[in-house]
Amino acid sequence: MIEISPAKSSELTAIMAIENQGFSPAEAASPAAMQERIEKIPDTFLVAHEDDQVLGYIVGPAYHERYIDDALFDQVVPNKPEDGTQTILSLATAPFAQKRGFASQLLEALEYQAKKDKRQLISLTCLERLIPFYQAHGYQNEGVAASTHGGETWYNMTLDLTK
Repeated sequence: MIEISPAKSSELTAIMAIENQGFSPAEAASPAAMQERIEKIPDTFLVAHEDDQVLGYIVGPAYHERYIDDALFDQVVPNKPEDGTQTILSLATAPFAQKRGFASQLLEALEYQAKKDKRQLISLTCLERLIPFYQAHGYQNEGVAASTHGGETWYNMTLDLTK
């Protein structure tokens, strides 16, 4: 049975293995950045487990802007109650756990948390090949993002939580 709970420092090695398998070296967060996220935004850094094995994670801070700014990848501040946007910086599952619905469960868990925290919007950037996945979960494609993270072309995807 799948359990989703806040990330713990003891899971950093497993989280980083998944991060490095899911993202290019230019895109992947450093261990120090992930540790900072575990410490500063534990309520929005969620990990999926099965039998104490890390299957995947989703993480992002609350933010005051509609779209993700590349600066969010470098420094994270604790979530502020007044911020209206819940961001997603990373959503990744271990290769052995892919195509089993865990990413969808993590998205739903973060959506639940965002609604609980009274956020109005969830915002993320993704590569073009992932647009259909997010659209299947109700996200709207709002076009090419200003982000140049990892030297890639990213697309702004949003989910309105007020509807």
